[in-house]
Amino acid sequence: MKRISIVALLTVWLIIGSGSECRESSKPSPPPLPTSPVPPGTTSQEIPETSAIETSFVPVPVSAIAEPQTTQEISARKRENLKNPFFKSSLEFLKNPVPLENANAQTEPEMKLYSEKIIGSDQTFKMIPVKGGKFLMGSPENEKGRRDDESPQHEVELKPFWIAEHETTWKEFEQFALKILRDSRKEKSNLTEREKLADALASPTPPYDISSISHDNAGKIGYPASGMTIYAAQLYCRWLTMITGRYYRLPTEAEWEYACRAGSTTAYSFGNDESKLDDYAWFFDNSDGSSQKIMTKKPNAWGLYDMHGNLSEWVLEQYDVKTYTNRKPNSYGVPVKLAKGDGFGQVARGGNCEDDEVANLRSARRLYSETTWKQQDPQFPQSIWWVTDAAYVGFRVVRPLEPPKTEEEAKQYEPLPSVWIDYAELNQRD
Repeated sequence: MKRISIVALLTVWLIIGSGSECRESSKPSPPPLPTSPVPPGTTSQEIPETSAIETSFVPVPVSAIAEPQTTQEISARKRENLKNPFFKSSLEFLKNPVPLENANAQTEPEMKLYSEKIIGSDQTFKMIPVKGGKFLMGSPENEKGRRDDESPQHEVELKPFWIAEHETTWKEFEQFALKILRDSRKEKSNLTEREKLADALASPTPPYDISSISHDNAGKIGYPASGMTIYAAQLYCRWLTMITGRYYRLPTEAEWEYACRAGSTTAYSFGNDESKLDDYAWFFDNSDGSSQKIMTKKPNAWGLYDMHGNLSEWVLEQYDVKTYTNRKPNSYGVPVKLAKGDGFGQVARGGNCEDDEVANLRSARRLYSETTWKQQDPQFPQSIWWVTDAAYVGFRVVRPLEPPKTEEEAKQYEPLPSVWIDYAELNQRD
Protein backbone atom coordinates (compact mmCIF):
# COMPACT_ATOMS: atom_id res chain seq x y z
CA MET A 1 0.00 0.00 0.00
CA LYS A 2 2.81 2.38 0.82
CA ARG A 3 4.42 1.69 -2.57
CA ILE A 4 1.13 2.41 -4.37
CA SER A 5 0.60 5.62 -2.37
CA ILE A 6 4.06 6.87 -3.19
CA VAL A 7 3.57 6.17 -6.88
CA ALA A 8 0.20 7.90 -6.82
CA LEU A 9 1.68 10.95 -5.11
CA LEU A 10 4.52 11.14 -7.63
CA THR A 11 2.03 10.92 -10.49
CA VAL A 12 -0.09 13.75 -9.05
CA TRP A 13 3.02 15.84 -8.46
CA LEU A 14 4.14 15.36 -12.08
CA ILE A 15 0.71 16.30 -13.43
CA ILE A 16 0.55 19.45 -11.30
CA GLY A 17 4.10 20.38 -12.25
CA SER A 18 3.46 20.00 -15.97
CA GLY A 19 0.22 21.99 -15.66
CA SER A 20 2.11 24.74 -13.90
CA GLU A 21 4.63 24.84 -16.73
CA CYS A 22 1.82 25.15 -19.26
CA ARG A 23 0.28 27.97 -17.32
CA GLU A 24 3.59 29.74 -17.02
CA SER A 25 4.25 29.44 -20.74
CA SER A 26 0.82 30.87 -21.53
CA LYS A 27 1.36 33.97 -19.45
CA PRO A 28 2.07 37.24 -21.28
CA SER A 29 5.66 38.37 -21.28
CA PRO A 30 6.44 40.67 -18.35
CA PRO A 31 6.91 44.38 -19.09
CA PRO A 32 10.45 45.58 -19.80
CA LEU A 33 12.53 46.61 -16.85
CA PRO A 34 11.74 50.21 -16.00
CA THR A 35 13.95 53.05 -17.02
CA SER A 36 14.31 56.26 -15.10
CA PRO A 37 12.09 58.97 -16.58
CA VAL A 38 13.80 62.18 -17.54
CA PRO A 39 13.46 64.94 -14.94
CA PRO A 40 12.70 68.50 -16.08
CA GLY A 41 15.73 70.22 -17.54
CA THR A 42 17.52 67.03 -18.58
CA THR A 43 19.64 67.26 -21.69
CA SER A 44 18.42 65.65 -24.91
CA GLN A 45 21.20 63.07 -24.81
CA GLU A 46 19.72 61.67 -21.58
CA ILE A 47 16.22 61.18 -22.98
CA PRO A 48 15.40 57.48 -23.39
CA GLU A 49 15.41 56.27 -26.99
CA THR A 50 12.47 53.93 -26.51
CA SER A 51 9.08 54.03 -24.84
CA ALA A 52 10.14 51.70 -22.00
CA ILE A 53 8.48 53.83 -19.34
CA GLU A 54 7.82 52.56 -15.84
CA THR A 55 4.34 51.26 -15.08
CA SER A 56 2.77 50.47 -11.74
CA PHE A 57 0.74 47.51 -12.95
CA VAL A 58 0.44 44.88 -15.68
CA PRO A 59 -2.98 45.43 -17.30
CA VAL A 60 -5.20 42.38 -17.66
CA PRO A 61 -7.00 42.15 -21.02
CA VAL A 62 -10.62 43.24 -20.66
CA SER A 63 -11.79 40.10 -22.45
CA ALA A 64 -10.12 37.96 -19.81
CA ILE A 65 -12.13 39.73 -17.13
CA ALA A 66 -15.46 40.25 -18.82
CA GLU A 67 -15.78 36.67 -20.05
CA PRO A 68 -14.45 34.27 -17.38
CA GLN A 69 -14.60 30.57 -18.25
CA THR A 70 -16.17 29.48 -14.96
CA THR A 71 -17.57 31.19 -11.90
CA GLN A 72 -14.76 29.63 -9.87
CA GLU A 73 -12.15 31.65 -11.82
CA ILE A 74 -13.24 34.97 -10.34
CA SER A 75 -14.13 36.06 -6.83
CA ALA A 76 -17.61 37.05 -5.71
CA ARG A 77 -16.31 40.59 -5.33
CA LYS A 78 -15.09 40.67 -8.91
CA ARG A 79 -18.36 39.19 -10.19
CA GLU A 80 -20.21 42.02 -8.46
CA ASN A 81 -17.83 44.64 -9.80
CA LEU A 82 -18.28 43.35 -13.34
CA LYS A 83 -21.87 44.59 -13.16
CA ASN A 84 -20.63 48.17 -12.86
CA PRO A 85 -21.67 50.63 -15.63
CA PHE A 86 -17.94 50.91 -16.33
CA PHE A 87 -18.38 47.94 -18.66
CA LYS A 88 -21.28 49.46 -20.58
CA SER A 89 -20.45 50.95 -23.98
CA SER A 90 -19.94 54.70 -23.76
CA LEU A 91 -21.67 55.01 -27.12
CA GLU A 92 -24.88 53.95 -25.40
CA PHE A 93 -24.76 57.07 -23.25
CA LEU A 94 -24.92 59.33 -26.31
CA LYS A 95 -28.50 58.36 -27.08
CA ASN A 96 -31.06 61.04 -26.20
CA PRO A 97 -28.64 63.57 -24.66
CA VAL A 98 -29.85 65.95 -21.97
CA PRO A 99 -31.22 69.01 -23.85
CA LEU A 100 -28.87 72.00 -23.72
CA GLU A 101 -28.94 75.24 -25.66
CA ASN A 102 -26.17 75.67 -28.28
CA ALA A 103 -24.75 72.20 -27.60
CA ASN A 104 -26.32 70.19 -30.44
CA ALA A 105 -24.29 71.37 -33.45
CA GLN A 106 -23.98 68.87 -36.28
CA THR A 107 -21.54 70.84 -38.44
CA GLU A 108 -18.60 73.13 -37.73
CA PRO A 109 -20.42 76.37 -38.75
CA GLU A 110 -23.14 75.52 -36.22
CA MET A 111 -20.71 75.22 -33.30
CA LYS A 112 -21.23 77.81 -30.55
CA LEU A 113 -19.96 78.45 -27.06
CA TYR A 114 -22.18 76.71 -24.54
CA SER A 115 -22.32 76.20 -20.78
CA GLU A 116 -22.58 72.67 -19.44
CA LYS A 117 -24.30 72.14 -16.09
CA ILE A 118 -23.60 69.10 -13.94
CA ILE A 119 -27.09 67.80 -13.19
CA GLY A 120 -28.01 67.78 -9.52
CA SER A 121 -25.48 70.50 -8.72
CA ASP A 122 -24.93 74.20 -9.30
CA GLN A 123 -21.64 73.62 -11.13
CA THR A 124 -21.31 74.91 -14.71
CA PHE A 125 -18.39 75.30 -17.11
CA LYS A 126 -18.08 76.83 -20.55
CA MET A 127 -17.04 74.93 -23.65
CA ILE A 128 -15.26 76.99 -26.34
CA PRO A 129 -15.67 75.92 -29.98
CA VAL A 130 -12.40 75.34 -31.87
CA LYS A 131 -12.47 75.11 -35.64
CA GLY A 132 -10.64 72.30 -37.36
CA GLY A 133 -7.42 73.16 -39.13
CA LYS A 134 -3.72 72.54 -39.62
CA PHE A 135 -0.79 73.70 -37.51
CA LEU A 136 2.90 73.01 -36.98
CA MET A 137 3.31 70.90 -33.86
CA GLY A 138 6.56 71.00 -31.91
CA SER A 139 9.26 73.63 -31.66
CA PRO A 140 11.77 75.03 -34.18
CA GLU A 141 15.45 74.35 -33.56
CA ASN A 142 16.14 77.99 -32.67
CA GLU A 143 13.50 78.21 -29.93
CA LYS A 144 15.00 79.08 -26.57
CA GLY A 145 14.76 76.23 -24.07
CA ARG A 146 13.48 73.65 -26.56
CA ARG A 147 14.05 69.92 -26.14
CA ASP A 148 14.68 67.21 -28.69
CA ASP A 149 11.41 65.40 -27.90
CA GLU A 150 9.60 68.40 -29.45
CA SER A 151 11.03 67.45 -32.84
CA PRO A 152 10.61 67.20 -35.68
CA GLN A 153 8.12 69.97 -36.21
CA HIS A 154 5.38 68.46 -38.29
CA GLU A 155 2.04 69.49 -39.69
CA VAL A 156 -1.02 68.07 -37.99
CA GLU A 157 -4.60 68.45 -39.17
CA LEU A 158 -7.34 68.40 -36.55
CA LYS A 159 -11.09 68.05 -36.69
CA PRO A 160 -13.28 70.61 -34.84
CA PHE A 161 -13.88 70.24 -31.12
CA TRP A 162 -14.98 72.13 -28.05
CA ILE A 163 -12.53 72.63 -25.17
CA ALA A 164 -13.17 73.79 -21.61
CA GLU A 165 -12.49 77.45 -20.96
CA HIS A 166 -10.40 76.52 -17.91
CA GLU A 167 -9.12 73.53 -15.96
CA THR A 168 -11.67 71.30 -14.24
CA THR A 169 -12.22 72.80 -10.80
CA TRP A 170 -12.40 71.07 -7.43
CA LYS A 171 -16.09 71.91 -7.13
CA GLU A 172 -16.74 70.18 -10.46
CA PHE A 173 -14.46 67.20 -9.86
CA GLU A 174 -15.69 66.48 -6.35
CA GLN A 175 -19.20 65.77 -7.68
CA PHE A 176 -17.65 62.61 -9.09
CA ALA A 177 -14.44 61.98 -7.18
CA LEU A 178 -15.75 62.68 -3.68
CA LYS A 179 -19.26 61.35 -4.43
CA ILE A 180 -20.96 64.60 -3.45
CA LEU A 181 -23.90 64.05 -5.82
CA ARG A 182 -24.60 60.40 -5.02
CA ASP A 183 -24.49 61.08 -1.29
CA SER A 184 -26.97 63.93 -1.65
CA ARG A 185 -29.34 61.72 -3.67
CA LYS A 186 -29.52 58.76 -1.30
CA GLU A 187 -33.06 59.63 -0.21
CA LYS A 188 -34.26 60.60 -3.69
CA SER A 189 -36.58 58.08 -5.33
CA ASN A 190 -37.17 59.63 -8.74
CA LEU A 191 -33.66 59.40 -10.17
CA THR A 192 -33.36 59.24 -13.93
CA GLU A 193 -31.61 56.28 -15.54
CA ARG A 194 -28.63 58.54 -16.26
CA GLU A 195 -28.39 59.55 -12.62
CA LYS A 196 -28.60 55.93 -11.46
CA LEU A 197 -25.83 54.90 -13.84
CA ALA A 198 -23.63 57.85 -12.92
CA ASP A 199 -24.06 57.17 -9.22
CA ALA A 200 -23.03 53.53 -9.72
CA LEU A 201 -19.90 54.22 -11.77
CA ALA A 202 -16.57 53.31 -10.20
CA SER A 203 -15.09 56.38 -8.56
CA PRO A 204 -11.92 57.22 -6.63
CA THR A 205 -11.38 56.16 -3.06
CA PRO A 206 -10.61 59.18 -0.83
CA PRO A 207 -7.05 60.47 -1.24
CA TYR A 208 -4.52 59.73 1.48
CA ASP A 209 -4.01 63.45 2.11
CA ILE A 210 -6.16 65.77 0.02
CA SER A 211 -4.49 68.90 1.36
CA SER A 212 -1.08 67.87 0.04
CA ILE A 213 -2.34 67.08 -3.48
CA SER A 214 -4.39 70.28 -3.72
CA HIS A 215 -2.07 72.95 -2.31
CA ASP A 216 -4.70 73.17 0.47
CA ASN A 217 -7.26 74.33 -2.11
CA ALA A 218 -9.55 71.29 -2.26
CA GLY A 219 -13.17 72.29 -1.84
CA LYS A 220 -12.51 75.97 -2.42
CA ILE A 221 -14.56 77.72 -5.07
CA GLY A 222 -12.68 78.56 -8.28
CA TYR A 223 -9.54 76.48 -7.73
CA PRO A 224 -8.41 73.81 -10.20
CA ALA A 225 -8.63 70.14 -9.20
CA SER A 226 -5.19 68.57 -8.92
CA GLY A 227 -3.21 65.54 -7.85
CA MET A 228 -5.32 62.96 -9.69
CA THR A 229 -3.91 60.29 -12.00
CA ILE A 230 -4.70 60.35 -15.69
CA TYR A 231 -6.92 57.35 -14.99
CA ALA A 232 -9.07 59.32 -12.54
CA ALA A 233 -9.29 62.17 -15.05
CA GLN A 234 -10.45 59.75 -17.75
CA LEU A 235 -13.07 58.28 -15.43
CA TYR A 236 -14.38 61.77 -14.70
CA CYS A 237 -14.79 62.32 -18.44
CA ARG A 238 -16.69 59.03 -18.74
CA TRP A 239 -18.93 60.03 -15.82
CA LEU A 240 -19.56 63.41 -17.46
CA THR A 241 -20.51 61.63 -20.68
CA MET A 242 -22.95 59.44 -18.75
CA ILE A 243 -24.79 62.30 -17.07
CA THR A 244 -24.99 64.57 -20.14
CA GLY A 245 -25.20 62.33 -23.19
CA ARG A 246 -22.38 64.33 -24.78
CA TYR A 247 -19.00 62.72 -25.45
CA TYR A 248 -16.38 64.21 -23.13
CA ARG A 249 -12.78 63.06 -22.92
CA LEU A 250 -9.27 64.34 -22.33
CA PRO A 251 -7.63 66.21 -25.23
CA THR A 252 -5.09 64.46 -27.39
CA GLU A 253 -1.61 65.93 -27.21
CA ALA A 254 -2.08 67.52 -30.64
CA GLU A 255 -5.46 69.04 -29.71
CA TRP A 256 -4.00 70.52 -26.55
CA GLU A 257 -1.07 72.20 -28.30
CA TYR A 258 -3.31 73.44 -31.12
CA ALA A 259 -5.63 75.04 -28.56
CA CYS A 260 -2.73 76.44 -26.52
CA ARG A 261 -1.08 78.07 -29.52
CA ALA A 262 -4.38 79.62 -30.67
CA GLY A 263 -2.93 80.30 -34.11
CA SER A 264 0.52 81.38 -32.89
CA THR A 265 3.86 79.95 -34.01
CA THR A 266 5.94 81.49 -31.21
CA ALA A 267 7.25 80.00 -27.96
CA TYR A 268 4.17 81.23 -26.11
CA SER A 269 0.72 82.00 -27.44
CA PHE A 270 1.37 85.71 -26.89
CA GLY A 271 4.82 85.77 -28.55
CA ASN A 272 8.42 85.17 -27.48
CA ASP A 273 8.71 87.86 -24.81
CA GLU A 274 9.17 86.04 -21.49
CA SER A 275 8.56 89.26 -19.56
CA LYS A 276 4.85 88.97 -20.45
CA LEU A 277 4.46 85.60 -18.74
CA ASP A 278 3.33 87.25 -15.52
CA ASP A 279 0.25 88.51 -17.40
CA TYR A 280 -0.75 85.07 -18.69
CA ALA A 281 0.51 82.38 -16.34
CA TRP A 282 0.86 81.29 -12.74
CA PHE A 283 4.35 79.87 -12.18
CA PHE A 284 6.80 79.72 -9.31
CA ASP A 285 7.86 83.36 -9.50
CA ASN A 286 4.35 84.69 -8.90
CA SER A 287 2.42 81.81 -7.30
CA ASP A 288 4.52 80.95 -4.23
CA GLY A 289 4.48 77.41 -5.60
CA SER A 290 0.75 76.98 -5.10
CA SER A 291 -2.19 76.67 -7.53
CA GLN A 292 -4.26 79.79 -7.89
CA LYS A 293 -7.85 80.66 -8.81
CA ILE A 294 -8.79 79.98 -12.41
CA MET A 295 -9.25 82.80 -14.92
CA THR A 296 -7.22 85.33 -12.92
CA LYS A 297 -4.64 85.79 -15.70
CA LYS A 298 -5.18 86.78 -19.32
CA PRO A 299 -6.60 84.17 -21.72
CA ASN A 300 -5.01 83.30 -25.06
CA ALA A 301 -6.43 84.52 -28.37
CA TRP A 302 -9.13 81.81 -28.35
CA GLY A 303 -10.37 82.68 -24.87
CA LEU A 304 -8.67 79.82 -23.01
CA TYR A 305 -7.22 80.45 -19.56
CA ASP A 306 -4.19 78.97 -17.78
CA MET A 307 -2.78 77.13 -20.80
CA HIS A 308 0.77 78.21 -19.90
CA GLY A 309 0.64 77.78 -16.14
CA ASN A 310 -1.22 77.10 -12.89
CA LEU A 311 -1.46 73.33 -13.51
CA SER A 312 0.09 71.03 -16.08
CA GLU A 313 -2.73 69.14 -17.81
CA TRP A 314 -3.15 65.46 -18.67
CA VAL A 315 -3.42 64.58 -22.35
CA LEU A 316 -4.05 61.28 -24.14
CA GLU A 317 -0.55 60.16 -24.97
CA GLN A 318 2.00 57.74 -23.56
CA TYR A 319 5.41 59.33 -23.72
CA ASP A 320 7.91 58.39 -26.38
CA VAL A 321 10.82 60.56 -27.44
CA LYS A 322 10.01 59.63 -31.05
CA THR A 323 6.29 60.38 -30.94
CA TYR A 324 6.56 63.12 -33.55
CA THR A 325 8.68 60.97 -35.84
CA ASN A 326 6.18 58.14 -35.60
CA ARG A 327 2.99 60.15 -36.12
CA LYS A 328 1.16 58.95 -39.21
CA PRO A 329 0.13 61.52 -41.85
CA ASN A 330 -3.59 62.30 -42.01
CA SER A 331 -4.20 60.73 -38.60
CA TYR A 332 -5.90 63.86 -37.24
CA GLY A 333 -3.68 63.89 -34.18
CA VAL A 334 -4.96 60.66 -32.61
CA PRO A 335 -2.61 59.33 -29.90
CA VAL A 336 0.50 57.67 -31.32
CA LYS A 337 0.79 55.61 -28.14
CA LEU A 338 -2.39 55.19 -26.13
CA ALA A 339 -2.42 56.27 -22.50
CA LYS A 340 -2.55 53.10 -20.39
CA GLY A 341 -4.08 53.02 -16.94
CA ASP A 342 -2.42 54.99 -14.17
CA GLY A 343 1.12 53.90 -15.05
CA PHE A 344 4.06 56.24 -15.34
CA GLY A 345 5.13 57.87 -18.59
CA GLN A 346 1.78 59.52 -19.33
CA VAL A 347 2.07 62.96 -20.91
CA ALA A 348 0.94 66.24 -19.37
CA ARG A 349 1.17 69.59 -21.13
CA GLY A 350 1.59 73.21 -20.08
CA GLY A 351 3.59 74.77 -17.29
CA ASN A 352 2.50 74.88 -13.67
CA CYS A 353 2.61 76.85 -10.45
CA GLU A 354 5.73 75.00 -9.26
CA ASP A 355 7.77 75.60 -12.44
CA ASP A 356 10.80 77.80 -11.80
CA GLU A 357 12.06 77.62 -15.40
CA VAL A 358 10.13 79.76 -17.87
CA ALA A 359 11.07 77.45 -20.74
CA ASN A 360 8.78 74.86 -19.15
CA LEU A 361 5.80 77.12 -19.83
CA ARG A 362 6.21 77.10 -23.62
CA SER A 363 3.43 75.84 -25.89
CA ALA A 364 5.59 72.92 -27.12
CA ARG A 365 6.87 71.70 -23.73
CA ARG A 366 6.15 68.03 -22.90
CA LEU A 367 6.10 66.63 -19.37
CA TYR A 368 5.45 63.07 -18.28
CA SER A 369 4.68 61.28 -15.05
CA GLU A 370 7.50 59.70 -13.07
CA THR A 371 7.72 57.20 -10.23
CA THR A 372 8.45 60.11 -7.89
CA TRP A 373 4.91 61.37 -8.47
CA LYS A 374 3.74 58.61 -6.08
CA GLN A 375 6.81 58.48 -3.91
CA GLN A 376 4.96 59.12 -0.65
CA ASP A 377 1.94 56.93 -1.36
CA PRO A 378 1.86 54.56 1.64
CA GLN A 379 -0.79 52.23 0.21
CA PHE A 380 -0.36 48.79 -1.26
CA PRO A 381 -1.14 48.65 -4.04
CA GLN A 382 -0.44 52.29 -4.74
CA SER A 383 -3.53 54.27 -5.63
CA ILE A 384 -4.71 54.29 -9.23
CA TRP A 385 -6.60 57.50 -8.43
CA TRP A 386 -4.15 59.97 -6.88
CA VAL A 387 -0.52 61.06 -7.16
CA THR A 388 0.75 62.06 -3.74
CA ASP A 389 3.67 64.12 -5.03
CA ALA A 390 2.26 65.90 -8.08
CA ALA A 391 -0.13 68.54 -6.84
CA TYR A 392 0.81 70.50 -9.96
CA VAL A 393 -1.09 68.30 -12.42
CA GLY A 394 -4.77 68.61 -13.39
CA PHE A 395 -6.83 68.49 -16.59
CA ARG A 396 -9.47 70.10 -18.78
CA VAL A 397 -12.02 68.36 -20.96
CA VAL A 398 -12.74 68.42 -24.67
CA ARG A 399 -15.72 67.31 -26.70
CA PRO A 400 -15.17 66.38 -30.37
CA LEU A 401 -17.81 67.52 -32.84
CA GLU A 402 -17.77 63.96 -34.19
CA PRO A 403 -17.81 61.41 -31.33
CA PRO A 404 -16.47 57.89 -31.93
CA LYS A 405 -18.65 55.80 -34.21
CA THR A 406 -17.37 52.38 -33.12
CA GLU A 407 -16.16 50.71 -29.95
CA GLU A 408 -12.74 50.24 -31.50
CA GLU A 409 -12.43 53.96 -32.15
CA ALA A 410 -13.63 54.81 -28.64
CA LYS A 411 -10.90 52.64 -27.08
CA GLN A 412 -8.31 55.22 -28.21
CA TYR A 413 -9.71 57.69 -25.71
CA GLU A 414 -11.18 55.74 -22.82
CA PRO A 415 -9.90 54.16 -19.57
CA LEU A 416 -9.29 50.42 -19.32
CA PRO A 417 -11.87 48.71 -17.07
CA SER A 418 -9.30 46.03 -16.21
CA VAL A 419 -7.19 48.54 -14.29
CA TRP A 420 -9.98 49.32 -11.85
CA ILE A 421 -11.26 45.74 -11.53
CA ASP A 422 -7.79 44.43 -10.65
CA TYR A 423 -7.14 47.27 -8.22
CA ALA A 424 -10.48 46.67 -6.52
CA GLU A 425 -9.49 43.05 -5.95
CA LEU A 426 -6.35 44.09 -4.10
CA ASN A 427 -7.66 47.20 -2.37
CA GLN A 428 -10.72 46.35 -0.32
CA ARG A 429 -11.71 50.01 -0.02
CA ASP A 430 -12.74 49.97 -3.71
